[in-house]
Amino acid sequence: MTTRGCVLCDSDGGRVLWRDAGVRVIAPEEPDHPGLLRVVWNEHVAEMTDLAPRDRDHLMRVVFAVEDAVRRILVPDKMNLASLGNVVPHLHWHVVPRFTTDPHFPDPVWGARLRDRPVAIRADFRDAIVAQLATALG
Repeated sequence: MTTRGCVLCDSDGGRVLWRDAGVRVIAPEEPDHPGLLRVVWNEHVAEMTDLAPRDRDHLMRVVFAVEDAVRRILVPDKMNLASLGNVVPHLHWHVVPRFTTDPHFPDPVWGARLRDRPVAIRADFRDAIVAQLATALG
């Protein structure tokens, strides 16, 4: 089911790095946090408990695979995982590598900017993520 007017139903929401029938991993344009990825449930649901237990397990398996891949490739100081949906009530998880030098650290990435310089990450990050997810998830 899709819902008109939902940005994650009407579009992919960013560059798709991996997809299966239930979920997609996207790289949105986040200049301050270029390593941020989102894991989006393809069908329009708002909450984890809207999913059948098997689907919840699958979604979290993908979230954890994405977190693992980001940690291996970028070696961040900390990882943040968040599923909020207050602005976009379509089930998705944010997988955010955090660096002590990022513009918002140690506050949330949605908090006040504490420094001006965005984090630089390796240029092939997205391609490396694609390769890692292909290995981890098939």
